Amino acid sequence: MGDLALLLLAAGSSSRMRGGDKLLEEVDGTPLLRRQALAGKAAGLTVVVTLPLDRPLRTQSVEELHIWCVAVPDAQDGMSASIRRGVAALPATTETVIILPADMPEIGLDELTQMRRAVEAAPNQVLRGATSDGRVGHPVVFPARCFGALKALQGDVGAKPVLKEEQVVPIVLTGEAAV
Repeated sequence: MGDLALLLLAAGSSSRMRGGDKLLEEVDGTPLLRRQALAGKAAGLTVVVTLPLDRPLRTQSVEELHIWCVAVPDAQDGMSASIRRGVAALPATTETVIILPADMPEIGLDELTQMRRAVEAAPNQVLRGATSDGRVGHPVVFPARCFGALKALQGDVGAKPVLKEEQVVPIVLTGEAAV
């Protein structure tokens, strides 16, 4: 298996927070964005974070972690802008990417390790976190063959167009973590 990266999508506006920033809210005593980046590093993943230009505190929360920070000047275009820019910025040696919205506090080290093991067992598959009752959610794993399509995404639909073209293998995570 080649290099595996975690792409944390953190360029959203937190519009439902009424002025607050959910990615800076503390979970287990640590700002959520920093916690997710640390979990990725602890799972042995190369961590890439997409960040909006207008939220410098997000950048400050992760800047000394030695991760890849990617500016998303068109963040208002939605999740696909983050995916496009994040995938384009992956290190050249990346063969697989785990994409995770950074605002999912129930996804942590255990779940990222579980996804890493699933990638090792099925390195060329599209994998997706799921609940035991079959609901799919996050994280989603894409092998390098999908990178071109991910870099071409448009609109605020995330990676749905790419997922429609692939056979997706669900990976059951603990409880409701995937959703």
